[in-house]
Amino acid sequence: MEFTTGLMSLDTALNEMLSRVTPLTAQETLPLVQCFGRILASDVVSPLDVPGFDNSAMDGYAVRLADIASGQPLPVAGKSFAGQPYHGEWPAGTCIRIMTGAPVPEGCEAVVMQEQTEQTDNGVRFTAEARSGQNIRRRGEDISAGAVVFPAGTRLTTAELPVIASLGIAEVPVIRKVRVALFSTGDELQLPGQPLGDGQIYDTNRLAVHLMLEQLGCEVINLGIIRDDPHALHAAFIEADSQADVVISSGGVSVGEADYTKTILEELGEIAFWKLAIKPGKPFAFGKLSNSWFCGLPGNPVSATLTFYQLVQPLLAKTKRQYRQWPARAPACTHSVPPEKNARTP
Repeated sequence: MEFTTGLMSLDTALNEMLSRVTPLTAQETLPLVQCFGRILASDVVSPLDVPGFDNSAMDGYAVRLADIASGQPLPVAGKSFAGQPYHGEWPAGTCIRIMTGAPVPEGCEAVVMQEQTEQTDNGVRFTAEARSGQNIRRRGEDISAGAVVFPAGTRLTTAELPVIASLGIAEVPVIRKVRVALFSTGDELQLPGQPLGDGQIYDTNRLAVHLMLEQLGCEVINLGIIRDDPHALHAAFIEADSQADVVISSGGVSVGEADYTKTILEELGEIAFWKLAIKPGKPFAFGKLSNSWFCGLPGNPVSATLTFYQLVQPLLAKTKRQYRQWPARAPACTHSVPPEKNARTP
């Protein structure tokens, strides 16, 4: 991997990352109830027609057009309910009472809604004209057998999963969750709930990134806080690389004397770039370990969040084959005076 020196633009950095990363191929088959938020590994093909039979779209009466042409009331010969179709004889000059979703009897040419009928002593009088196919949902009208209902790469939500269930499919193949190892670096960091030492602050980035990763459907391997010790950091990288598809660190990617991340990454893997031409978010690193990709977030919380959404999130999306538009950016201008350099967030 060729290392790019100097500052890299955000667009160039994103293109560089996405051009290198390949989607996961590992998959698993899960019951639908466990598939919310997961990515389809293969197309969902319908094994049947939907609807599976011609059925009524209204509560009303199944008729033959010739029978109602005279305008005379028609006796009711039988009833058809959803789950209880009518299989009896249907004499000429009669109609069938039918409910929404019920199969239409053989020979039915239209369904007249009950609001367009009147009850008389001689049967049902129809107060409106009927046309062929009126209020009948035809077999396969919504989905035909053999049709691709959802393509591979679809994120499964409450919109898709019930549709799959309606096809009689109980489980589907999905992409394995992306495994992300996460740790913070720095002697200045302390766990929330513990007393602060001199010069220490609480570790907030790791919590924020952990939650964002879970929101994206990743399996998070949280390795905690790694002190500014090259041996400890080396061991953390080895452990993370052995378990994860992507390794994310927070802090340790600037130019401080105790920032060992770059040195160890050069030893264990390769670096593609180290600095971005943006503020906040300048100290961001991307590279490759033996088994995983590495993203080094800045230690500043604003910078870490910005670079996560603009760079890490698209990388994770491609890794799990969730092809979608990356975070939108638009040019903007301001009439205010830019802050002095020492007032900016790195």
